[in-house]
Amino acid sequence: MEAAARGEITHRRVLKIALPIMLANMTVPLLGAVDTAVVGQIPQAAPIAAVGIGAIILSAIYWIFGFLRMGTAGLTAQAHGAGQAGEVAALLTRSLMIGVAGGFVLIALQVPIMWGAFAVSPASDEVEALAQGYMAIRIWSAPAAIAIYGITGWLIALERTRAVLVLQLWMNGLNVGLDLWFVLGLGWGVDGVAFATFLAEWTGLVFGLWLCRDAFSNPRWRDWASVFDAARLRRMAVVNTDILIRSMLLQAIFVSFLLLGGRFGDVTLAANQVLLQFVHIVGYALDGFAFAAEALVGQAFGAGAVARLRRAAWMTSLWGLVLAVLMAGVFWALGPMLIDVMTKDPAVQLAAREFLPWMIAAPLLILALVMFDGIFIGATRTADMRNMMAVAAAIYFAAVWVLIDPFGNHGLWMALTVSFIARGLTLGLRYPALERAAVRAAA
Repeated sequence: MEAAARGEITHRRVLKIALPIMLANMTVPLLGAVDTAVVGQIPQAAPIAAVGIGAIILSAIYWIFGFLRMGTAGLTAQAHGAGQAGEVAALLTRSLMIGVAGGFVLIALQVPIMWGAFAVSPASDEVEALAQGYMAIRIWSAPAAIAIYGITGWLIALERTRAVLVLQLWMNGLNVGLDLWFVLGLGWGVDGVAFATFLAEWTGLVFGLWLCRDAFSNPRWRDWASVFDAARLRRMAVVNTDILIRSMLLQAIFVSFLLLGGRFGDVTLAANQVLLQFVHIVGYALDGFAFAAEALVGQAFGAGAVARLRRAAWMTSLWGLVLAVLMAGVFWALGPMLIDVMTKDPAVQLAAREFLPWMIAAPLLILALVMFDGIFIGATRTADMRNMMAVAAAIYFAAVWVLIDPFGNHGLWMALTVSFIARGLTLGLRYPALERAAVRAAA
């Protein structure tokens, strides 16, 4: 691993990191589709709605802990680049402890969590009862699900993205197989879907630990004085808090976008929801190169190698640009067909086509912010990420206030686009400070 950290950054190396992540991300929507299809074999609407609502609520709650993946990736990559093998091992222990502890907190708070979720998003008595049963089973795998965030970040930092792909394939493949057995074979219904995910996540944690087994050959993984070092814990807390605040601001933008779209009627709201899937596809695809930037920039930053850091940022972004141009071309050529696949309502199809040009431009507009996110995570410049996200959010809400009345839903999309540009531009302006920090680290 040390040789890899010092090695030349080549196109082959970038692709070796990025491609497995892109393949792993492709399995995420597939699992949701299988869950829905399997429970959809029950000739009732309530089970489908219950699984959908329960999964969305738990995903939103687990999403809060997404900082664990990003923070662990940046800190581990830097420790690896600096040749601190003991700290690399200790970081895995810290992230696992945070993940498991966070999961048990959610288990302890499951009653108020469910009450609050259904107070915000009420459903019929039947759907709510089924969804609560689903969540009551799945919540017991929260420690595993959240700890896996830390494992994923740790593996990415060490450029072991093939292991991430294998872990994702194991979890999702087992989940699908158990879905079919429990629901169609044993007739367990909604509970069967929940038990399938519960088992997939706990076995995924065990498999993930096995993939990280080399860390446990270093005695520092259980050197508690090192693991609980006050200065390192404070740094981890600051990094994770900054990322959490940044992510909450980002979520506020997308939630408000959907809510504001409701002002223009159900058809426009549905069209916006369909088109947002294009945005998510772009994000999932570009994540491969952003994660490569996290690993390579983080290692270079930890080693104080500014020239290598700059090359890592450039090479990963170059491949991101290639992919963004390809996606823009696909959306231009196949966008109407993709819309028709996602919705069969003629009115929604027509409305989505009207706003499709925003999606054709999206890959190129999103590129800078996604790549700079990866670069800044690798350098753990999370305060910059938090602050620039706050600036972009303020610009977005100001743009909504100015644009939505004269331009309607086009104004809403324009405001979201402005926020994309603002995030990329403001982080770009902070990039020289990142290089200066790397120089200071090397001194």
